[in-house]
Amino acid sequence: MATAAGTVPQIEEAGGVWSWVTTVDHKRIGALYGLTALIFFLLGGVEALLVRTQLATPNGQVLDADLYNQLFTMHALTMIFLAIMPLGVAFFNYFVPLMVGARDVAFPRLNALSYWIFLSGGVLLTSSFFLGGAPDGGWFGYAPLSSEEFATTSKAMDFYVVGLLILGISSLMGALNFAVTIINMRAPGMTMMRLPVYIWMTLITAFLLILSLPVLTVALIQLLFDRNFTTNFFTPQAGGDPILWQHLFWIFGHPEVYILILPSFGIVSEVLPVFSRKPLFGYAAIVFAGVSIAVLGFVVWSHHMFTTGLATVPQIAFSASTMGIAIPTGIKVFNWLGTMYGGNIRFTTAMYYAVAFIAMFTIGGISGVMHASPPVDAQQQDTYFIVAHIHYVLFGGAIMGILAGVYYWFPKMTGRFLDEGLGKLNFWLVFIGMNLTFFPMHFLGIAGMPRRIYTYDSGLGWDTWNLVATIGSYTIALGMLVFLVAFFRAMRQEKTAGDNPWDAATLEWATSSPPPEHDFDVVPVVRDRDPLWYDRDHNIEPPEVPEHQHIHMPPPSYIPVVLALGVLLLGVGVLSHLAVTALGVVVILYSIWAWALEPTD
Repeated sequence: MATAAGTVPQIEEAGGVWSWVTTVDHKRIGALYGLTALIFFLLGGVEALLVRTQLATPNGQVLDADLYNQLFTMHALTMIFLAIMPLGVAFFNYFVPLMVGARDVAFPRLNALSYWIFLSGGVLLTSSFFLGGAPDGGWFGYAPLSSEEFATTSKAMDFYVVGLLILGISSLMGALNFAVTIINMRAPGMTMMRLPVYIWMTLITAFLLILSLPVLTVALIQLLFDRNFTTNFFTPQAGGDPILWQHLFWIFGHPEVYILILPSFGIVSEVLPVFSRKPLFGYAAIVFAGVSIAVLGFVVWSHHMFTTGLATVPQIAFSASTMGIAIPTGIKVFNWLGTMYGGNIRFTTAMYYAVAFIAMFTIGGISGVMHASPPVDAQQQDTYFIVAHIHYVLFGGAIMGILAGVYYWFPKMTGRFLDEGLGKLNFWLVFIGMNLTFFPMHFLGIAGMPRRIYTYDSGLGWDTWNLVATIGSYTIALGMLVFLVAFFRAMRQEKTAGDNPWDAATLEWATSSPPPEHDFDVVPVVRDRDPLWYDRDHNIEPPEVPEHQHIHMPPPSYIPVVLALGVLLLGVGVLSHLAVTALGVVVILYSIWAWALEPTD
């Protein structure tokens, strides 16, 4: 079912940097997201290495306490909001239109705006290191640690508030865009139950963002007013309630875990059938399990708060709901295993990462669901056991799923293959390093090591495992260096991948590699859940390309960049001077006016 790409006069974007600044092509925006997120991922990795180096031996002196607090806070913020989330969004941008048979997202200029606002928020948050001190109250910013009394500098947590508010605007724009694209722009014949599982996970993620981000926004605005306008939402001395922040944050924060992991669920659900040479086992079960996870994700938030003095009835309720969410998660694991069972498995690097994802995520899930028991949670809360759990979910799960997607879709995005030898070396270094780093943290937590301490004395039984964890972290870094070598080496090679090198079943493989700007010469017709396999097995030829057809694509626009600059100035003004805020408002108003008048033909 490969369309005859090249038989239609090609719509070419102008070259040069300006073409990337003004692009509204979903594939280019996906590439921008991916490369930017990769840079932030490497930055977050450096922050982690500094933390692990400080803890490698007792009484470490690499970092002082203030800088250590900034680094562990910024490591989490960078990895969650500037690396894992946007890496997922990079794939959303590139592949959602291709996989549903569309030529672009529903709102191309809004898509570009979401990227430039994301970049603005990331730069603002990261620049705090050079502007007096980075946020240092932990990524969930508990009161009263977020107050000026405990911050390194008077503006440290203001960077946290403003940076997350700007990033939230970007995420909300993207979520609305993808939801509308999936619901309204599917190819003929692509019913909801013919959508690829990856598209289902994208849609669920979009709705999680739409429903959870407003709660975080309210909490951040309240914190901003507490810090700068003498309100007392979270100040206990003045009648405020610090526990209110925990409720508001975790109503967002626990769905955020699924926002991070669901895209990898989707990627693995695409990779496993292709390299097992058989359809996905239990498609409907996986889809409904994903929906169930999203719904239950909104009713488990207080399991983060078992040690805050919750009454017995809420503890029982949230304990039950937390145990319940393991059921749809377990369904997915058995579906993935069922897909591989009896298959003719081809162990590519993408398949290595997908299989490792299942194992590592299962470990993370088991170490998490045990904390549905309040007594167990009370014993291990705020110890390194929790650090181990969340990293098995987010590194062993989300990151390994994303790396599976990189190796799987790299030929489609570039027309080139990543070297399989280097890929497998990359996998084994990352896999071994990840387990060396995070599995010993279970033992450290059980031995009583609290999280977020910047040093410790010898003789507590923590020395050996901390050294092992640090060695593991450098092994991960070596593995990622191998990945970078493979990436740059591949980009220097000729485009030899072909349209569908894996003999995959979904629509993105029905066009050229890399795809043209308009994606498809002829919008495909979908007859089955695995459309390319169906058409191959039924000898259905690709549709004829009409002569002299005109494919209208949205033109480039500089307005999203200008509007994002206005949002950045607005945020900088909150942190500095009212005049900068006023300038930001002027730029935003001008951009909205220009947006409305800009021609789209």
